[in-house]
Amino acid sequence: MDLLTALHISTTGLTTQRMRMNIISTNLANMYTTRTQTGEAYRRKIVVMEAEPVEDFESTLRAQSELLYGVRVGDIVEDTTPFKRVYSPGHPDADESGYVSLPNVDVITEMADMLIARRSYEANVTAIGATKAMALKALEIGK
Repeated sequence: MDLLTALHISTTGLTTQRMRMNIISTNLANMYTTRTQTGEAYRRKIVVMEAEPVEDFESTLRAQSELLYGVRVGDIVEDTTPFKRVYSPGHPDADESGYVSLPNVDVITEMADMLIARRSYEANVTAIGATKAMALKALEIGK
């Protein structure tokens, strides 16, 4: 694997984790949104990641089992867990029984996901730094 391929793989990780952080932020921002354009409470969104083969000249010469993979956002899906129901008869979005459906966003789950995304982002930044250091050392050899 050449250095540019290593950089490309780490870059796909950075892009994917940034998207994941954006979705987590959206979930936290809409934690108390009881009415969306569909008329129901906000549904938590989840980022689905999938492997993406790295396309370079060297990979076309390799066997299928030796391909290198980066990552990409495959889809953003809605969490199907049920809404939280809270008794609040004075709320404008309460049903005839007085219950309000609150979003299925859990702060603890979102914070845990945020920490995982942050650590993954940091790991990719570290890999880019190591690749950059290797390239600089290779240039010093030629001096």
